[in-house]
Amino acid sequence: MNETDNYQQLTLSEYNFERHFDERLAIEWMQENWSHAFVFCGLYAALVFGGQHFMRDRQKLDLRKPLILWSMSLAIFSIVGAVRTGIYMLYILHTYGFKQSVCDQSFYNGPITRFWAYAFVLSKAPELGDTAFIVLRKQRLIFLHWYHHITVLLYSWYSYKDQVAGGGWFMTMNYTVHALMYSYYAARAAGYRIPKPFAMVITSAQIAQMAMGLTVVGLVYRWMQDEGCPSYLDNIVWASLMYLSYLVLFASFFYQTYLKGLKGKSAKDGKATKDE
Repeated sequence: MNETDNYQQLTLSEYNFERHFDERLAIEWMQENWSHAFVFCGLYAALVFGGQHFMRDRQKLDLRKPLILWSMSLAIFSIVGAVRTGIYMLYILHTYGFKQSVCDQSFYNGPITRFWAYAFVLSKAPELGDTAFIVLRKQRLIFLHWYHHITVLLYSWYSYKDQVAGGGWFMTMNYTVHALMYSYYAARAAGYRIPKPFAMVITSAQIAQMAMGLTVVGLVYRWMQDEGCPSYLDNIVWASLMYLSYLVLFASFFYQTYLKGLKGKSAKDGKATKDE
């Protein structure tokens, strides 16, 4: 089967809503309105920290059923997004190779992915609602949580308007990790006891995502001068800072949550054995 046959087969695999989606209007809208992301982030920060102050002397809310529906909805969306974008990325990798999968811009306007690329960047606004459950249930809100939500929204909208290289990898990885993460959240909210190693796998996948994100950014910078690998130096800088900060924060979270306690427990057990 030649490349034309592969592309035609991929096109035929589109659903009607994917086939009729006009990415030109989506890109045009984002180019004109991407800065509204700052407004969303400002309102988000005000509501988050204002909400914490409001809930300080009030009883926490249960919200178990709404949380199940919320997490399940995002899990299904992420699973479908991961499958659909994954199909296209595998096609690019198989047909054109790794370099083209990094530099390819057709992810923004190709069959299947043109809809899911736009759905991805738009979804970063409603995903801010994750924090409402933390605030209203009076759970611990860590810096990584709200920092990640704000910066992903800003960078996603900022990058989509320019259709920069690397977007296919960024979006497909994020869809895949979120498919695991929100499925885990939905199961936990439903009362299922999930083994701790599964949570470790999710955080490990997030760390791997950030490491791969940095790798892709570095390759885009290296190949940026080549024809067909379009990006901008300011985008490279912001993406590098964002992914590097994520890598450090997620690695620190992994250590603090899963390793530090084990280290202390091992030392305590060793002392007890010695005393005996």
